[in-house]
Amino acid sequence: MSEQRSDMDGRPAAELPPQVRAVPEGRLLQYWKERERQHVRDVYAGLRIKKFPEDLRMFEHLLWLSRAQVVVELGTHLGGSALWFRDRLRTLAAYGRVPEDIRVVTVDTAQDRVATLLRNADPYFDKDIVLVEADVTDPGVTEAVSRHVPSGARCLVVEDTAHTYRTTYAALQHLSGLVATGGCFVVEDGIVDVPQLRPEGMPGGVVPAIQDWLTTDQGRAFHVRRDLERYGITSHPHGWLQRIHP
Repeated sequence: MSEQRSDMDGRPAAELPPQVRAVPEGRLLQYWKERERQHVRDVYAGLRIKKFPEDLRMFEHLLWLSRAQVVVELGTHLGGSALWFRDRLRTLAAYGRVPEDIRVVTVDTAQDRVATLLRNADPYFDKDIVLVEADVTDPGVTEAVSRHVPSGARCLVVEDTAHTYRTTYAALQHLSGLVATGGCFVVEDGIVDVPQLRPEGMPGGVVPAIQDWLTTDQGRAFHVRRDLERYGITSHPHGWLQRIHP
């Protein structure tokens, strides 16, 4: 897709800035590695969020352009990103960009600890944030999530689980159907498949899973938006996927 066709419905979008490219070599490679170590200790509303500011900025653009009313987050961790997405959706609703019935549906295999953390940060978090206990590799996750998505709501799906081939492929297989034409499914942390950037102890497999899934009947409805790696540094190379047809 041309860099000028940046809106989620194909129209030119002045909201996106010019693209900056950053090649992880030399001094920039060292900076990138330091930023990777830093981001796992970053916080939002007192809770760990573990996302690059550049990627959060692009999420803001995607939410605005796609008019997403619901964020389906796969991998809750400590709840910071669920709060961040909830607050961005509230802002969109305040501008009249989306209906007021916004929601974050966040999925993990265990949610007791994060429920306590979220309640400490916001006693009323469960008005707009739904905690779902499920495994993305279980086909039953589709129904477990779908029952919390209002009929006709536009969804942004964000996959941030174990960053392996198996979990990435399963998440795409089981939950890409929630994304409407023009919407996005973002697979996080393809950085694990960039040899010079791979965090220690990460096995990789995210990007190969995306590439294999894109060859399936499901996957052919999507394409990779490398132009959405707009700020140069990103944790999600090859992971910004847009549905181009039903």
